[in-house]
Amino acid sequence: MTIQDSGFMMEDGVSCLPCTPEEQKKIVIDLRNESERNLKEGNLYFVISSRWFRMWERYVGIDADANLIGNQSSDSWHMNVTSSMVAEMPGAIDNSDIVQNGSDCNCKENEIQLRRNLMEGQDYVLVPQRVWVKLHEWYKGGPALPRKMILQGVYHRTFDVEVYPLRLKLIDSRDESQSVIWLSRKASLSELFQRVCALRGIEQNKARIWDYFNKRKHTQLSASNRSLEESNLQMDQDILLEEVDGHHSSRFGMDSTGNELALVSMEPSRSSFTIAGGPTLSNGHSSGYKSNQYPGSSLSSGLKDTDDGFDAYNTVRKGEKRGLAGLQNLGNTCFMNSALQCLVHTPPLVEYFLKDYSDEINTENPLGMHGELALAFGELLRKLWSSGQTAVAPRVFKGKLARFAPQFSGYNQHDSQELLAFLLDGLHEDLNRVKKKPYIELKDADGRPDEEVAAESWKNHKARNDSVIVDVCQGQYKSTLVCPVCNKISITFDPFMYLSLPLPSTITRTMTVTVFYGDGSGLPMPYTVSVLKNGFCKDLLLALRTACCLKTDENLLLAEVYENKIYRYLEMPLEPLASIKDDEHIVAFQIQKKGMEKTKLVIFHRWQEKSTTDYLKSGKELFGTPLITYLGEDQPSGADIETAISKVLSPFKRMHSSAKAHIGKGSDFLSDGLDELCSSSDAQSIENAEFEGALSMDLSLRLLLTDDRVMNFKSFKKDTLFEPGKILSVVMDWTDKEQGLYDASYLKDIPEVHKAGFAAKKTRQEAISLSSCLDAFLVEEPLGPDDMWYCPRCKEHRQAVKKLDLWMLPEIIVFHLKRFTYGRYLKNKIDTFVNFPIHNLDLSKYVKNKDGQSYVYELYAISNHYGGLGGGHYTAYAKLIDENRWYHFDDSHVSPVNESDIKTSAAYLLFYKRVNESKMEIGESSYSHSTS
Repeated sequence: MTIQDSGFMMEDGVSCLPCTPEEQKKIVIDLRNESERNLKEGNLYFVISSRWFRMWERYVGIDADANLIGNQSSDSWHMNVTSSMVAEMPGAIDNSDIVQNGSDCNCKENEIQLRRNLMEGQDYVLVPQRVWVKLHEWYKGGPALPRKMILQGVYHRTFDVEVYPLRLKLIDSRDESQSVIWLSRKASLSELFQRVCALRGIEQNKARIWDYFNKRKHTQLSASNRSLEESNLQMDQDILLEEVDGHHSSRFGMDSTGNELALVSMEPSRSSFTIAGGPTLSNGHSSGYKSNQYPGSSLSSGLKDTDDGFDAYNTVRKGEKRGLAGLQNLGNTCFMNSALQCLVHTPPLVEYFLKDYSDEINTENPLGMHGELALAFGELLRKLWSSGQTAVAPRVFKGKLARFAPQFSGYNQHDSQELLAFLLDGLHEDLNRVKKKPYIELKDADGRPDEEVAAESWKNHKARNDSVIVDVCQGQYKSTLVCPVCNKISITFDPFMYLSLPLPSTITRTMTVTVFYGDGSGLPMPYTVSVLKNGFCKDLLLALRTACCLKTDENLLLAEVYENKIYRYLEMPLEPLASIKDDEHIVAFQIQKKGMEKTKLVIFHRWQEKSTTDYLKSGKELFGTPLITYLGEDQPSGADIETAISKVLSPFKRMHSSAKAHIGKGSDFLSDGLDELCSSSDAQSIENAEFEGALSMDLSLRLLLTDDRVMNFKSFKKDTLFEPGKILSVVMDWTDKEQGLYDASYLKDIPEVHKAGFAAKKTRQEAISLSSCLDAFLVEEPLGPDDMWYCPRCKEHRQAVKKLDLWMLPEIIVFHLKRFTYGRYLKNKIDTFVNFPIHNLDLSKYVKNKDGQSYVYELYAISNHYGGLGGGHYTAYAKLIDENRWYHFDDSHVSPVNESDIKTSAAYLLFYKRVNESKMEIGESSYSHSTS
């Protein structure tokens, strides 16, 4: 990889960048914000390596700025933080780690290809065109990787940058040559024809282009405004070019004798099944549904048997088993294949979609997809159950998914649970038997019996939601909220489609945190606490509160200290503890709650040589742990800063010394402050200020305003006033005199989070039960501060205590094991083995509705996830009920598996079916029906 010279170093090695790091940061953020205000299709964005961009962020101070990070609206603008604090200026922009081998920055832009399976945020970031222009102006380098913004979705329109355009392999039948074409999936077929004809030197009226998926002719493409995505063209698939002037005779699509092979029919199948699974009329069209109900709909053209690469309704060969067809991976679609295999092996759904369901398709529901999703799913299910063991390419279904759920479009890996949630909800709305939903005013429980309130809630729910999904997959839970102030109790009964269960870890880790007192009431003290290994920052804070006997009016502010600076604040309660490494240094500042609304003061320490004659030349290095306190005044002044620092330092005074530190006493040298923080504005350079101070005053402690990276300095006066509510950072220059007055050892050498011993034992493999996950899900807990409940009695939002109970369970119950945790700095996967029963899962003890029913379930499908977050691989286990045997579905590959081998730590979604119950009549709407 050749990277162009950056060109920003002069002969003497001094940087000639026209902007300071702070100016660069401001310019880039302003341009980014302007770009977000003017989103439109066709806007250009540029892909930049996260490795280089992270170095630039640190150089300009973005990583250390907690407020800036918190205000970002795009995940691509706050990187995963590592344990290095690189403040040096980055070199030339270097994208060599994200482009394919052989791509060179001297290549044409359209010839440079990104490596596959890159993740935004982790591997690359996206910056608007004007940001790229500035960065390239400052740093040069490359190569440039421009990408266009596209508009996606039908009902929920979203803007996305198409990082990976569609790659098509063109086969020219005239000479059997092959070439590659890159086009946006939103490009039209007309654009494809123009590109192909220009590339291969053929007149457009003589060109015939075929959809040649899996090396087989499917559909003859015609130049039109129809997009490549709507035409179900997939990443890396083949297209075939033929010339139709009679001079070139293609052997593609012919057998060895030169006879033309029978191509798949372009008309809908005249099988005994229709598109909706029911019997056909004499003209081959199903009754009860028209394919042109919705403007822009492509039901009739999109849902063809040919799209999946085989005769979908060919008769299963004698002795061949049904339900064992794999799903072809269309490019990181294993998440979709895994969820689909679980759903298409759900017995009541198989029974439903193999029958005629056309009368239940709801084309008028504004919350649905005009029946298109249900039709696509039903068609796919029928193909999977009628194709023997031939793998199916779900191109039509993926096209519908991209259209109605653009979050699943493209070729990135996604979450099978998120897809399942969308599918169940989408299928319900497309098959909702309620054509016009009535308005229903909800009533409070008001002390009525639970049975009465629950029945009323379910009746109201069924009046608006009545589908096979409700019949089969929806249960009901009881939610109890208690106001901590007035003890108001609110009880509601809500439907659920699946249960997301936390994984309650039993393995702990010890963590040492040094607690500093923000009011100067004591010396810092390290506390070692035991917390759950897979816990969160809220668990660490709770353990620390207990350990240091925190009062109710006090809070702890967690932070990581690196290179004598505050590297990050751990302010998110649900930040995973996995983001804190054992070799890091974590501190907590004990602060009065009422003071935390005031101005925060961060105090850095810097060693100053004692010789004033060499003051300007002497080296000054940061040392120790920064201190944090809050200024209580509404409009703090320089004098208030001095007082606060004196108070915070008071515990550090050496016992043998009676001397007192006079911080800034009579400090005429202290001139104006930082422009953006101080109300005065006549600041002079730090060199002059320090020099004048050194000559005119015998100060015991020197104070200067600085930034959070301690890179820029300004002086201030005792009477300088500061804007309230801002974060003020001050650096203190220490000399031998201060070292004699204060014991700075308490600021130095704070312990690591965990010091591993030489004889450290290997952590045992943890195993938990499904019942313990259910217990954790149903435990009583207070709502989070971001999820407050409005108490109708107090007329205020309260942090209520919430308790969930299961009231009614459906025929099919899905357990989602919450293996993925998300924090600001880390995304983590929990690989804990969950021991779940395959047979006789008895949930009766969890059901509060004591109606005498038996709630015993049997496992029939599992969605597995292997590997790390954002990547890895999904597979599925599914049981063929009729033959009582398990199979492993790994994309196209299907193989039998022993029942004893299906319980692994990769289990992510568990599908259970109720046993020993009479079959439900689909469509029954009574309350008692769904509890049977």
